[in-house]
Amino acid sequence: MEDPEFDELIDEWFIESLKTYRDLHVYQLEFPTRVIEWTSGKTICVAGYNKSTKNEILELCLPQKLFAEENKGLCAERDFKVLHGGFSPGPVSVLKHVPGTRLIVTNDGLTSDLQVWNLGGDDSDVITKVASVQGSKGSTGGVKMAARLSPQPEVLHGCRVGDVRLTQLTTGQTLYQLASTCEESLTSFHFVNDAIFLAACANGDVLTVDTRTSSPPQLALAPSMADSSSVWWAGAFESKLVRVSSSGLAAVSDTRSPASIVCRAKLAVDKPHRDPDDISVSCAPALGDVIAVSGFSGVVQIYDTSSWGSEPRDTDPLFEHRGHAVCSPQSSSQAEGGAVAVTCHVWHPKESRTLVSAADDASLHVWDWIGQSDGSPNKDDITARSNVTQRPASGP
Repeated sequence: MEDPEFDELIDEWFIESLKTYRDLHVYQLEFPTRVIEWTSGKTICVAGYNKSTKNEILELCLPQKLFAEENKGLCAERDFKVLHGGFSPGPVSVLKHVPGTRLIVTNDGLTSDLQVWNLGGDDSDVITKVASVQGSKGSTGGVKMAARLSPQPEVLHGCRVGDVRLTQLTTGQTLYQLASTCEESLTSFHFVNDAIFLAACANGDVLTVDTRTSSPPQLALAPSMADSSSVWWAGAFESKLVRVSSSGLAAVSDTRSPASIVCRAKLAVDKPHRDPDDISVSCAPALGDVIAVSGFSGVVQIYDTSSWGSEPRDTDPLFEHRGHAVCSPQSSSQAEGGAVAVTCHVWHPKESRTLVSAADDASLHVWDWIGQSDGSPNKDDITARSNVTQRPASGP
């Protein structure tokens, strides 16, 4: 049965979107995902996290229209395409791509073991498992990871501070293990350089670890404005480190000196109402002072940290992507009494205002928002996006 109020809401948001997005594409996956990883400038990898069945791992090509420099409205390719696919026997809660390779590493969220997959190439469209990495004994999931090519594929992984290891994927050799008995849970890792990485903890502390020495890591305590019950998530890019708490407090510091807070703010976010693993905090690679926050609700919020001060004051987002919340009233989460929630988002590595986001109703959006100084989209942009629809990703 059609809902006139919902149809009216969709129409209003669509008209608004013509003025606020250069590009907007809405697609429906078969199952929800909480992982989105870039495998190139035009392709991403996603995977399901259903605990009761095996889950697809897909490498998708973004719509070619996104990358058309002129006459976007004449570009015929407006759908995602499945380039490679495979199946994981369990859920995929964490997925990292090893830059410069066709390898991805996953974890099911149930154990601390890792699975290594080959994404395939021109001669095969099948994603296959090629190796496993045993996790720490006694750990029961919640693994966080960071991957790199240095010069061999390596993955930094662990559930708690005392579990942290750097493993070479081709040999399974442990290259570094953090000597600590700390049981604090981790929320993310960030490589600073070849020898140094940051380990962000759920209590807001950040450890700076130098793999060249056996000395204890440097400890940067959680921002002093926090209450003891807050959970913290962190995002970093190059020299910027951003920490956001479950109560909406945010602090920015330099990755080279996490203990020195540069600026603070109180974000306009809701309290996390479901899985804390869905919270994402990220720094825009091509916009130095801009960050994105999601997982608190059905929106992705963009903030400009250049206006923040030394004291945490209420701040409004620079932009909000409300597409998941507006377009998905029939999601399973809503049937349980709650609104749809965004599960993850990622910035494009080079395009300044292009992001991909996913929600727990299996919707996948790619969008390019218009900055305040950008002006209005041209006629070709509006004509092209007048046919935006919600549909499954198409095959090759």
